[in-house]
Amino acid sequence: MKADPSLGLHGVYAILYAFFDTDGRLDRRAMRRQVEASIAAGAHGIAALGLATEVIKLSANERTRIMDWVTTDVAGRVPLAFTISGETVDVQIAEAGRAWASGADWLIHQPPSKDAIADEAALVDFFAHVIVGDQRPSAIQNAPAYLGVGLGRDGLLELRRRSPRFRLLKGEGPAVEIAEVAAALGKGFPVFNGRGGLELVDNLRAGCAGVIVAPDVVDFLAGVFEAMRMGRDAEAEELYRRALPAIVFVMQSIDTLITYGKRIAAWRIGLDVVHDRAPTLAPTAFGLAVARRLSDALGVLGALQLNRES
Repeated sequence: MKADPSLGLHGVYAILYAFFDTDGRLDRRAMRRQVEASIAAGAHGIAALGLATEVIKLSANERTRIMDWVTTDVAGRVPLAFTISGETVDVQIAEAGRAWASGADWLIHQPPSKDAIADEAALVDFFAHVIVGDQRPSAIQNAPAYLGVGLGRDGLLELRRRSPRFRLLKGEGPAVEIAEVAAALGKGFPVFNGRGGLELVDNLRAGCAGVIVAPDVVDFLAGVFEAMRMGRDAEAEELYRRALPAIVFVMQSIDTLITYGKRIAAWRIGLDVVHDRAPTLAPTAFGLAVARRLSDALGVLGALQLNRES
């Protein structure tokens, strides 16, 4: 594992789900409960407004509301990151300004859609123009498998040359690929992976500073990170084995994550009912049974942390 002590950004971040009430509005109580449970479970940081937050379904006002809510709930206890999306430079700069004003410690810029970008050089240019402002660090989300567009090694290095505030990377890829990226960006450039925590142990061995994952199994993954940091690899492997069935189940697709992963997280924090916002993957009876079995096996979110501390 590597982590830049000047940034202090490492570990397992929980990227929040968007919980809705019976009227389809954002559920303030559920969002707060998710933050509290994730921090109590050992999350090293909180993030929001990514794919798991169903950002494409949220209005500009809802995105700002989530920023304000989450900043209030985190209250400086752990680092806070917001994902920034938008099809144009001006839109992303404006969204970044709202995120900084809300209290973000760092930002993660998503690329625009592939139809808006001609080639890799154009994407480098886009990111170089949106990563502006003060000296707080920014990342990009490099997830071509999920977003359809991304940067290769040379593009990442060119962006780093052009943008001094590009100081972290949120990747989404296999450990063998992330290892090459981490080596190319070098020591002192934190690389976070995602993919729900797939290959977590090998991601850490590959040089990742951590992962950004939905809260479903954040307690187990935070335990893996801490065990690895202390050199207790066998403990880390065992914790990871316990979390892996749930990770594999929900990471079949982003739609599966939102439909079933959100329910696993909700049940683990004591929320019995989940209200979906269309369009969404409709849950099936079998899928719900699998999700319930996995949730029951994992237990209450945070209980693992309490057991480790007792």
